[in-house]
Amino acid sequence: MGLAATLQSRQPPARLWGQDAALKAEVWAKQVASHSTFAQGLLSPSRASSGTWLLSFMFASSVLEYPAWEVSCCRNEPHPSVYPLPQGEESGQILAGTEGDSFPLMEINTGETEASEQWDYVLVADHRTQRNTRQAHQQQQFLEELKRKGFHYKMIEDHKKVFFGIRADSRIFDLYCTLLMEPEGPATRVQPARPFSVPATARIRIVNFVLNSKAAAGGTLEDLVKSGVFETRFALHKGEEDLKKKWARWRNMFHPQPIDDIRDYFGEKVALYFAWLGWYTYMLVPAALVGLIIFLSGFSLFNASQISKEICEAHDILLCPRGDHSRRYQQLSDTCTFAKLTHLFDNEGTVLFAIFMALWATVFLEIWKRQRARVVLHWDLYGWDEDQEEMALELINCPAYELRPQQHSYLRSTIILMLSLLMICLMIGMAHLLVVYRVLAAALFNSTLLFQEEQVTTAVVVTGALVHYVAILIMTKINKYVALKLCDFEKPRTFSERESKFTVKFFTLQFFAHFSSLVYIAFILGRINGHPGKSVRLAGLWKLEECHLSGCMMDLFLQMAIIMGLKQTLSNCMEYLGPWLAHKYRLMRFKLSRASGDPELRHLQCNYLLNPVNTFSLFDEFMEMMIQYGFTTIFVAAFPLAPLLALFSNLVEIRLDAIKMVRLQRRLVPRKAKDIGTWLQVLETIGVLAVIANGMVIAFTSEFIPRVVYKYHYGPCRQGAQPAVDCLTGYINHSLSVFYTKDFQDPNQIEGSENVTKCRYRDYRNARDYNLSEQFWVLLAIRLVFLILFEHVALCIKLIAAWFVPDIPQSVENKVLEEKYQTLREKMWYGRQRPGWGRARPQT
Repeated sequence: MGLAATLQSRQPPARLWGQDAALKAEVWAKQVASHSTFAQGLLSPSRASSGTWLLSFMFASSVLEYPAWEVSCCRNEPHPSVYPLPQGEESGQILAGTEGDSFPLMEINTGETEASEQWDYVLVADHRTQRNTRQAHQQQQFLEELKRKGFHYKMIEDHKKVFFGIRADSRIFDLYCTLLMEPEGPATRVQPARPFSVPATARIRIVNFVLNSKAAAGGTLEDLVKSGVFETRFALHKGEEDLKKKWARWRNMFHPQPIDDIRDYFGEKVALYFAWLGWYTYMLVPAALVGLIIFLSGFSLFNASQISKEICEAHDILLCPRGDHSRRYQQLSDTCTFAKLTHLFDNEGTVLFAIFMALWATVFLEIWKRQRARVVLHWDLYGWDEDQEEMALELINCPAYELRPQQHSYLRSTIILMLSLLMICLMIGMAHLLVVYRVLAAALFNSTLLFQEEQVTTAVVVTGALVHYVAILIMTKINKYVALKLCDFEKPRTFSERESKFTVKFFTLQFFAHFSSLVYIAFILGRINGHPGKSVRLAGLWKLEECHLSGCMMDLFLQMAIIMGLKQTLSNCMEYLGPWLAHKYRLMRFKLSRASGDPELRHLQCNYLLNPVNTFSLFDEFMEMMIQYGFTTIFVAAFPLAPLLALFSNLVEIRLDAIKMVRLQRRLVPRKAKDIGTWLQVLETIGVLAVIANGMVIAFTSEFIPRVVYKYHYGPCRQGAQPAVDCLTGYINHSLSVFYTKDFQDPNQIEGSENVTKCRYRDYRNARDYNLSEQFWVLLAIRLVFLILFEHVALCIKLIAAWFVPDIPQSVENKVLEEKYQTLREKMWYGRQRPGWGRARPQT
């Protein structure tokens, strides 16, 4: 049977076409005419060598098997062969290629008739390279190889730069669609309602992959850029005016994001980032409200708290000197203001808020999974496979590409693990350096008389947080470099695998860089200092730092507030002002006003003067949000205002990122994706760590457990509630240990020591030998029991919430099932049209 007859015999009946049956029948007739001629040309052995002939046969076979609207990989587009090539492109033929050559896809016309808006990619070189024989030869060699692969190019010059406009022939995208046909997928039935056109995001993605692949000469475009042959390369901004109006404006801060438009312009990866960021911001609203209520509830007890009353009235209780900078006794009543402030975030609602945040984190992730499923189904990417995509791109670039199998080396993994642990130890060592700074700063501030004695501790905490912030900025650069080197040593198989491994390594190092000092303050500060008269000293000289007079929760609160405040304000300002100033500087330096009046050249110059982007541009945005999410959930028991700060920051961050990407930066290379990748596992890990950290903060850092134990075991209510007496009466006297001043090594150096026989300090120790008292061990046991119960209850709540909220909505599952069913029905119908269908096979 001839090709035309074969195609005609497989025309589906009108009853299966549904709506627009007449249009589909007309398209089918065009396919019969075009595919029969095209496929015969492809299958002609005289026109193809063995390697290329196989790809041609794959395409022709698929044409004979499925209707055009069922096999088009360009979603919602008919097959390209139904429509003629764009004007200015000659019909080409697939050429024979020698083994090992990069893909000599077809013979094309490299005429210079394309307009600037048609270029898929632009390479830029300095004029000086044209005078350098070696560099000019490398340029020409690279461009000729692109020409053999099926690319047009055009050289456009101004007085300083040389621009090379690059455009791929449509046959490259035909092959891409052929390789990624998914006749069994749920989203293969599409309507050919408009002329075929490859989406700009797909064109840029494929061209970028080919350009950055290893060339036949052995180098890559990145190598040529590093050696100065080319200065840079980028994709052109075109058609972004709609996004500028609807999205990249500060006035649209409270408007919904046009996620579909973002996807059409920047690709699925960027669109999913903004979809996730928008959902995260929306979900921060209830968390911020609850945290604000918990914080403000402390104001209702600002003056009514029994503990605050006892502290403010304790004029006869003297506190022991806390460090070398304080050589006098201090009245407990002097800490009245800080005691009241501490009660704003260290109150009975802290436990409930920590459990709420554990539940919130789970619900947030589970509902995001449902949102993602709806979006991915809407984009027809539900069955898309990333590995298949990357293999198709490799084959397009080089038909001789051989699959790299998965490999695992225990030796290499062991080396990477050891090096990672070494870097983690370095991060922990950085926290120790901050401890040394705080000790030395306390001595320096005291000796230079910059602060009063009661202000030294606060000054040390504030400057320590600033130093920690600067250290984070420095360690971020180092951590990125180390993580990249570890990934290169691991030798991942594909780019997506490399990105996933890099994400895990970089986030782990960044986590320790950001949270190591918080761990020290929450669980170590003030607990290894000894006691008055026998203090632990650094190098035998400087006394270790003590907690704030009102407790370690105040130190943790201040550290969290300063770091989050700096990251949400200073970082956002720098994130916007940096690119804005850089763009203005580039404009002034290039003197765009003197540029050529040629619209095409001016368009290239405008894109060139935008700030450059790289592989990490979107990655850095994700990492910034992950660290913020960590601050929002981990240690949130000590800083209930963290969700509120994150909410305000994200409202700015969304528009800031939009303005950067659309107005200040070159166009990001679109990437296809159906989820946020490894970042989802990072979010789940942070959720578990948040439960553990908040449980430990409540158990060991706050005064919640000591207050409860005193209330029901030592206080006046241990025999039952007494309406006339507050159950926490006497708690302050109970929680302070006694130290006799005669036991100081040199009591005469302390101001006013001649009139003082004893002082008090925060700890649970005996007055006789200053060893840990029985109350300390009772409290420690109860703290551990509470921690275990809290973590198990919170984790159980997370698991129940994860089970209760399905990851995939029922409507999405039903839609996928329905499409699979329809596909099987249609395949069964096609099978019946084949000659010999239903015959019994001979017995063997």
